[in-house]
Amino acid sequence: MLSKFLRPSRPAPAASLSVAPGERLYAIGDVHGCRDELERLLALIDADDASRSPARTSLIFLGDLVDRGPDSAGVVARLLDLARERPATRFLKGNHEEVFLLALGGDREALRLFCRVGGRETLMSYGLAREDYDALDYDELAERLPDLVPATHRAFLDGFEDLIVSGDYAFVHAGIRPEVPLEEQLAADLRWIRGSFLDYRRPHPKMVVHGHTITEDVDRRANRIGVDTGAYASGRLSALALDGSDSWIVQT
Repeated sequence: MLSKFLRPSRPAPAASLSVAPGERLYAIGDVHGCRDELERLLALIDADDASRSPARTSLIFLGDLVDRGPDSAGVVARLLDLARERPATRFLKGNHEEVFLLALGGDREALRLFCRVGGRETLMSYGLAREDYDALDYDELAERLPDLVPATHRAFLDGFEDLIVSGDYAFVHAGIRPEVPLEEQLAADLRWIRGSFLDYRRPHPKMVVHGHTITEDVDRRANRIGVDTGAYASGRLSALALDGSDSWIVQT
């Protein structure tokens, strides 16, 4: 199944890029409901961070916390707690969060799409029985949604950001529209873009760190770094760590 989504990855030439002075960032790829992999990666990040010199450490989740994996509800609950414990943690809104929120808001077309892209697993993680999911039509399912998903989860997901910048790096979910200034990027592109961004070879205003497109390993290119290693199918959840001009990978 994973091969359907994979793009080939290859290393890019080294570049002298830095995050903001004094910061250490861990940019975490698409979790997609994989609570166990998330817990393992958080433990690895804590151990990695503790082994290094003191810094202002923060985590950036690149979006798509939900769908496809078995425990989206558990992932959202865990990260809601993490956000309270570590206020410096930041979250980008992925296309899966967008569709989930639209479905929760009563958009029937979004609900249909949600069910096609892993929403069944998400709803089952919120307590909907498999037999109920199979028996309900879209109108009946729409009526059940508000009672399934806690308001705190919905508000948490709705508060996610679209773009984060630190030093020479820009963090987004899917990518950016080439040759468009960062401040003029559309949310739809930041959450959904693929081909025109992935195939672009010239420099962007910043080195773009993104998820959304699965590769077998972290995909380092001359103008972008992809961090989605398909955790729901591969079991490999990855983080790109950045400190000054240094970068390294932490992954399950």
